Amino acid sequence: MIKLYRIGELAKAANVSERTIDYYTKLKLITPEARTQKNYRLYSAETLKRLKRINELKQEKYTLKEIRSKLELWNTVSDEEQVTEKLTSLEIHMQRLEREVKELEPLISNLKPGQARKMFSTLMPKSVACIDALYLLINQGPFT
Repeated sequence: MIKLYRIGELAKAANVSERTIDYYTKLKLITPEARTQKNYRLYSAETLKRLKRINELKQEKYTLKEIRSKLELWNTVSDEEQVTEKLTSLEIHMQRLEREVKELEPLISNLKPGQARKMFSTLMPKSVACIDALYLLINQGPFT
């Protein structure tokens, strides 16, 4: 049997307010799966995933209009296309980072040794975490 959530349950699970659920329903960003005999709206686990995706996009500073477009695309795109799109986006991002690092090389070479050490000590943990994430993706994903 499929788990259906009432508004309060869904709001709590998605960490949003009930008003947000109502607002997103009015905007048709989410839709109820069914209604009870007392006319309460019921939402599916897929709606919970959708709400979490909306929250992620909001954190990335997308507008609700942009989020609607992304969700529509999400509904029409296959999993394979989504992975390809995300990997392409990562590749473009990595190329941009490479260019930025090359632009930094002359500036770094002009730093005093103490300045360079201080800069690298703050940047290295973040860089290592990014490299580790890519390593995990490549070695534990379907690519092995």
